[in-house]
Amino acid sequence: TEPAPAEAVAPASGALYRDAIAEIESTQGAYAPQMSETLLGMGMMLQREDNHQEAIRAFKRGIHLSRINDGLYTPGQIPMLQREIASHLALGQYAEADERQAYLYRVQMRSQEAGITRARAFMQQAQWQYTAYRLALDGQAFARVMSMWDLYRLALTDIMSREGDTSAMLLEPLEGMLLAQYLIADFDMQSLNNAGGSADGFSLQHQQNRFSAYRAQSYKRGQAVIQAIYDIQKAQHGDHSLETARSRAMLGDWMLWHGERDAAMKAYREAVAELTPREDAEVSLLSLFGEPEELPSIEGASQLPEPVDPEQANLRLQFGVDSRGKVVDLERIDENELNDAMANRVMRQLRRTQFRPRLAMGEPQDTETVTRAYEIK
Repeated sequence: TEPAPAEAVAPASGALYRDAIAEIESTQGAYAPQMSETLLGMGMMLQREDNHQEAIRAFKRGIHLSRINDGLYTPGQIPMLQREIASHLALGQYAEADERQAYLYRVQMRSQEAGITRARAFMQQAQWQYTAYRLALDGQAFARVMSMWDLYRLALTDIMSREGDTSAMLLEPLEGMLLAQYLIADFDMQSLNNAGGSADGFSLQHQQNRFSAYRAQSYKRGQAVIQAIYDIQKAQHGDHSLETARSRAMLGDWMLWHGERDAAMKAYREAVAELTPREDAEVSLLSLFGEPEELPSIEGASQLPEPVDPEQANLRLQFGVDSRGKVVDLERIDENELNDAMANRVMRQLRRTQFRPRLAMGEPQDTETVTRAYEIK
């Protein structure tokens, strides 16, 4: 979670902060209203020094004083909570960060009116739910991705009510909603039987049933989200733009990833048709369809490691991608010391990965040589 910028004036050292706090306490008492701002500044200084444990103490005290002076859900707590969460994350204290993130969300919902600020709070919380999902914090990953979807949808509603249904500001929550749908569709349903956590049996079963309903609707919801992205890109950039073509290709990717090959090829050809009238059509078509693309192609959804520069890599792979988007002739081409077991895990995942094949004149092509480089730790 990115902390919000603070307005506190930063003295040059911890000693100056401690002196300022002592002065306030001696003249105005330990609960003086301006103490929270001073503690925020002190905590920020401690963060810059990587003294996160002391920073957390400063932020907690500042939050406590803000609650005493201004009320339980005062917005003045928000920057201190965001900073405290950042320090918990820096220390690897993920459960503590999760608890404080939940409290931050309660404060935001009690203190902010509907609008852009509240929409950003929804999206910040959705991003945290994604982080918690990746960290497998509580054994209820299915609940995290449902929350992602719900929160991004709330953000979308808040923005749409003020900016209209073709605002570029809608793209961020829509892209978050699409990521959530990829995660929902890709979820291992078998793991629902092993889901743990703090929920009681009835509550857990209710959540699992709800997730099953979300998953049943995932394909249509993903299509609807991508159509909304296309409509916005068309309104913002017009026909024959790279943006509208990419959103059509995005629809094809969603369909192909779900095994709907004929529908996907139709969407890809529509993307080609968007670009064909352009003066730079050849260059634009190459940029979009000139190389195979692993799916899902949106950030955060892939099961594969992030590719790196070959000079950084300890695993280099070479393979082909056939016209159906399947990996063929996969082999390891490096001579690094990464053990075979770790390399084989990545190679197994790559074999299972669906690719968007290279297109020429709107038709899928075999590609003989594709390379990927990974740094596996």
